[in-house]
Amino acid sequence: MVARTPQRVLIGRSAELDRLVGVLDAAAAGLAGVALVGGDAGIGKTRLVTELCDLAQRRGFVTLTGQCAELGDALPYLPLADALRGAAADAGGPVGPAVTARPALRRLLPGDETSPTEGTTGGLAQQRLFGSVLDMLSEVAGRQPVLFVFEDLHWADRSTRDLLVFLTRMLQRERVCLVGTYRTDDLHRRHPLRPVLAELRRLPLVTSVEVPPLGDDDMAEYLAVLDQYGEGPAEPVAGRGLTTVIERAGGNPFFAEELLAAGAERARLPGTLADLLLARVETLPETARQVLRVAAVAGRRVGHDLLRDATGLGDLPLEDALREIVSQRLLTAGSDGYTFRHALLQEAVYDDLLPGERTRLHTAFAALLAERRGSPAELAHHHLAGHDLPGALRASVEAGRLAAGLGAPAEAHRHFERALEVWNQVPDAERLAGENRARIALASAAAAAAAGDYHRAAEQVRRIRREASDPALIAETGERLSYYLADAGGDEAEAVASAREAVDAAPHSPLLARALATYARAIFRQYHEEEAAATASRALEVAEATGARDAEASALVSLALIEEEFGSSVEHAVDLLTRATRRASGDLSIDLRARFNLARIQYENGALAVAARITEDGVRLAGETGLTWSTFGTDLRFLHYLVHYADGDWDAAERLAGGFGVRVGTRAEAQLSSFALFVEVGRGRPVADERLRWLSRFWSDELIGYMARGMAAEQALWRGDPLTALDHVDAVVAALEPFDPSVIRIAATGLWALADLGRTGEPCDDLLRRARWAAENGPNGPRGRLGPEGMAWLARAEAEWHRAHGTEDPQVWRRATAAFGFGFRYEEARSRWRLAESLLRTGDRAAARAEWERAVHTAAALGARPFLQTLRAVGTRAGFPDPTATVPAASPAAHAGDARAGDTHAGHTHAGDTHAGDTRGGAAGEQPGAAREPARLSALTAREREVLAHVAGGLANREIGERLFISQKTVSVHVSNILAKLGVTSRTQAAAVALQEGLSPGAADGNTV
Repeated sequence: MVARTPQRVLIGRSAELDRLVGVLDAAAAGLAGVALVGGDAGIGKTRLVTELCDLAQRRGFVTLTGQCAELGDALPYLPLADALRGAAADAGGPVGPAVTARPALRRLLPGDETSPTEGTTGGLAQQRLFGSVLDMLSEVAGRQPVLFVFEDLHWADRSTRDLLVFLTRMLQRERVCLVGTYRTDDLHRRHPLRPVLAELRRLPLVTSVEVPPLGDDDMAEYLAVLDQYGEGPAEPVAGRGLTTVIERAGGNPFFAEELLAAGAERARLPGTLADLLLARVETLPETARQVLRVAAVAGRRVGHDLLRDATGLGDLPLEDALREIVSQRLLTAGSDGYTFRHALLQEAVYDDLLPGERTRLHTAFAALLAERRGSPAELAHHHLAGHDLPGALRASVEAGRLAAGLGAPAEAHRHFERALEVWNQVPDAERLAGENRARIALASAAAAAAAGDYHRAAEQVRRIRREASDPALIAETGERLSYYLADAGGDEAEAVASAREAVDAAPHSPLLARALATYARAIFRQYHEEEAAATASRALEVAEATGARDAEASALVSLALIEEEFGSSVEHAVDLLTRATRRASGDLSIDLRARFNLARIQYENGALAVAARITEDGVRLAGETGLTWSTFGTDLRFLHYLVHYADGDWDAAERLAGGFGVRVGTRAEAQLSSFALFVEVGRGRPVADERLRWLSRFWSDELIGYMARGMAAEQALWRGDPLTALDHVDAVVAALEPFDPSVIRIAATGLWALADLGRTGEPCDDLLRRARWAAENGPNGPRGRLGPEGMAWLARAEAEWHRAHGTEDPQVWRRATAAFGFGFRYEEARSRWRLAESLLRTGDRAAARAEWERAVHTAAALGARPFLQTLRAVGTRAGFPDPTATVPAASPAAHAGDARAGDTHAGHTHAGDTHAGDTRGGAAGEQPGAAREPARLSALTAREREVLAHVAGGLANREIGERLFISQKTVSVHVSNILAKLGVTSRTQAAAVALQEGLSPGAADGNTV
């Protein structure tokens, strides 16, 4: 007999281990990574990952390992709970305090009786749990790097799969390495893990490691190691027999080891894998074989006490049997129970049970688990396998409620559906379930909706409605159907009709308040603002009268949004939202929604300081309740970011954007990511290019396309590529509704590009018309009011239109600058830039320099590098010294000289319209800066000499205009006058005269008027 002892060396897996170590090293250095380890059953995935864990521990990593189980979707978050259970038990360890400090994680631990927080079940609870896991890992990784292993993902429940995807997308710079193992031979075409793997492999931080069969030489070395630490193979396996084992194993180490063991005891090797595995079992004494069969019914793992009670053996006979089983390495002993050495072995033993034997043992386990108040999901599994339908129904309903509270809506839906499937076969089902069939079906629909399957939820509610006769049930199902259809973007007519029926059927109660609120929402989506306002007002009255705080808050938010969109008083909308935020509604999602909309309206109306306080309060509430990653928790974070973007605290904004993932894969992630572009483009960060590449997959989404392509257009403009900018602008304009206020900003960006190109005519006029129309009109007619930011962008669009046509005067840019003066520092400075250029064109250098310097100071303070570079180029052409440059202290003589120079400004004198200090052609005794007047050029004005210098330098009219801050048409007029005064007929002849008279090409660079 071959004695089994753990391997001391890893054989034939150096390349695979090196790849995993690379991911581990990157995580240690601050770049989170994910490794997906795939291979056939028995190929050595667990052995490889065990080696990685040992290595990680030696390098100071915290290691967490969770095992999935072959119970389908019965046990949500099993590997997470498995990993946290051991870590939390170590109160002095790095993970325990981080877990116990988070209620959503604490509920996964055995013995915790915490009930779900008010208002958080289903999808909201899942968002809380996901956020808690991410925060916990981030906290622990701040002290030590973390390795988290998910074993056997092919058995993972959907919520665990969703958690893995979430962590993969959200982890960025945390010192966290995730590793997942899965069987490739189990992944049939419709296996739910297949699309998850395909999605994850597209991400750059994900490394796929396929574990191949061992080569013959490596297999021989592996078997030799087994022989070294055992007693060696028996005679039939030695020599030629070893070759047979290698050939039969096909490179699979587990198979080889089992073949080696079987061959050591038999002259003839078993024919099938099941025979091979069971051959080991058959060598055990009868009592040990029975213990192993009972253990196989429990699953991959079983506790000692539960196994003792299930076998009915006394302590000594059980211990003798277990000692024999463990010595044969069929089970491995842990701190509180036993684990099958390999899942394939458990499957083989279980499959070998007789049907009656299997049913009897499942029934026994169900009874024992019920006494121990075991997991309802596991209890339901044993009841079903034991054909106990009443027990399965009761346990499935309880498991569904527990899963919903844990934040596993997909599993909750599965459990509720299982209860509904057996409902008609169970006498007195309503008593066992604690509720009637319709309530369980509604719970199942709610779970499906929380899992994102709104179509399934809607169809389930339709089935209930077809069977319903109770008016209250008709009202409730009508309200829910309308709600689910709205969230799914479904049939709006059906949503309105079902909500209307709910209102008609509901008694005066909180149900009526909710039906009215949902009906108001449905008709508001169809822009029936008057009826929506009246309905929401009635919902508010009923909610206040019946104490329905959630419906009251929802109605207040709806009324505020209607007032904002169609009314005339923003103050009234603010009052309504303030009322909605004064006290908790009992529904955290509604509470966060109210805070978000209140902060948003304050922001859009220029009250940036107020908006900052509200967003901070909302973000804090989301964090305290574990809902940072919920829909409105995310919305509050990006609004918090936007407030700082506008008020000029770009460092704070960029810190917030550190949590906005670049490698996005869902709409919600892409939406959050797109906001980070505002500062990244403004500061010229290279990461903006990578972010835009990832976001390009979501450009078809209206909001993401508007933000991402709008910022891509600005990036292109800073890089001197107005044509690319126009491509982005055109795509965004085509996607937006004509009445959408977002049209105004994107039109202003497009006019910036057209002005840079020198294009006029219909393209310019069309964009300005669109901006004006969006400013004046809403979806149903004239717009009640446009906020200060919208008005500012309209002023910018008007000014850019004039710049494109060469007709702007400083006043149009003064208006745009003043319009952004409500606190939007960056856009105010950008308007001031154009105002400075406009003033230069009119010759008002003093005013131009003052505006330019203010813009430079703001750009420098913000770290807006592309903008600052552009401003410095303007300053260079105008001859303005950079006010942000370090200037060495001047000597007393220099100060005296400055005083004697009289009326000087920025290094230029007003006498002779020449550069100060320019003595080219000057005679002895002349004042510095007085230039000799060339005879043929004496008839030209100062501006004409500047233009002629640039003509001599070979510049086109557009380029000359950019250098001198005048329009292309004005340059053309100057050139015509120059040709006439010089008596020449071409630009070439004029350039020759300039050179003959000593006017160097481009020497008059800058505006000296």
